[in-house]
Amino acid sequence: MNDKMKHTLWMLFALGLAVQFSAIRIFHLDLGPGWAALWPGLAVFGAAFLLSWAAELAQLEIPQTLAIAFLALIAVVPEYAVDVLLAWKAGTDPSYLPRAAANMTGSNRLLIGVGWPIILFAYWWKTRKTAIELPSEHGLEIKVLLIATVYSFIFAIKQSFTIIDTFILLGIFIYYMVCAAKMKHEEPELEGPAKMLAVVSRPCRILITIGLFILAGFVIFNAAEPFVEGLIHTGKVWGISDFLLIQWLAPLASESPEFIVAIIFALRANPVSSLGTLISSKINQWTLLIATLPMAYGISTFVAYGSFKGMALDHQQVQEVFLTSAQSFFALVLLANFRFAMVEALALIVLFSGQLIWQIAHTSDIHAGGTHPEYDKVRMGFAFAYVVFGLAVIMFHKGRRCAVKKMLFRKHANT
Repeated sequence: MNDKMKHTLWMLFALGLAVQFSAIRIFHLDLGPGWAALWPGLAVFGAAFLLSWAAELAQLEIPQTLAIAFLALIAVVPEYAVDVLLAWKAGTDPSYLPRAAANMTGSNRLLIGVGWPIILFAYWWKTRKTAIELPSEHGLEIKVLLIATVYSFIFAIKQSFTIIDTFILLGIFIYYMVCAAKMKHEEPELEGPAKMLAVVSRPCRILITIGLFILAGFVIFNAAEPFVEGLIHTGKVWGISDFLLIQWLAPLASESPEFIVAIIFALRANPVSSLGTLISSKINQWTLLIATLPMAYGISTFVAYGSFKGMALDHQQVQEVFLTSAQSFFALVLLANFRFAMVEALALIVLFSGQLIWQIAHTSDIHAGGTHPEYDKVRMGFAFAYVVFGLAVIMFHKGRRCAVKKMLFRKHANT
């Protein structure tokens, strides 16, 4: 079997996975609890491959940074769908407010605590290299993420998400996209189905690229809620707490597209695109996603009560936001020198796993909203550990300290 036939079959297989759940919904087929999570999950899996090919093709027309930004934006559509839905319901039902905050913080911590280390592990598995070196052009993503992270600590201080935050975070996101569009354009080295599609005429290739993005985005949006609901229902059958499901299981499901795409890039020995995808996804979630929450919540309260309200955060939610900000700060310090090494990946996953294992071990004692006296101490302990470790790296590692300064004040090439 020649390469063209292999690539064609692989494309048909991915397309089949992506569209099969739409057929199930059209014909209203009845699915059992386990299957109700499996089929939409396979659709998301297939769509992830379509996204990876679309992103590679897009790099022939636009800068890699902008292509990855679009990829990350579409890949986090499931997370937007879930969290905006929770924020909307919270406008009329206060019990959903802790769930919206839990889903947002859980998804952000998963990206860094699990996503970043996994792609380095996948890259090591493929090449036996123990570090990912980022080119200086990726300083834009790191700088924008640092700005968003610094601003995120304000949420914990004022204990709310408001429409003012929406406009500020939207401004940061727009700044990122505009700068990404000005980055230097380099021809990528394509392989697999993307290489096969690249040989067609330019107008046709552009239409194929746009079509893949649209199809993948539609599939992900269509399958996101059933995927999450199926997983949550299955988890409840197994006796797992509602808060734990909302914070970790639902985000794990909705984060799967960008995880899969990033792992695909890493296994193709393309670690820059792999890590860049997850960094860009983090920017999306740390700016645009949070920006949509007070907007959805405010519109919901306006429709129901005639007044546009901000999302007030209780004690536990403030702690969750602070812990998420602290983790982001520590990760950015590690990445400030544009190098992500194995010891740093292990540090991120160990700290994340420690907090998660404690939470799972005490899941029966943790009530709705994540309330538990001992868990409060553990949560804040890990938060301060992230901050202290980050500050220690800056203080005692001159190279990273200089890298942080350069990252904040350097100009990014646009030619």
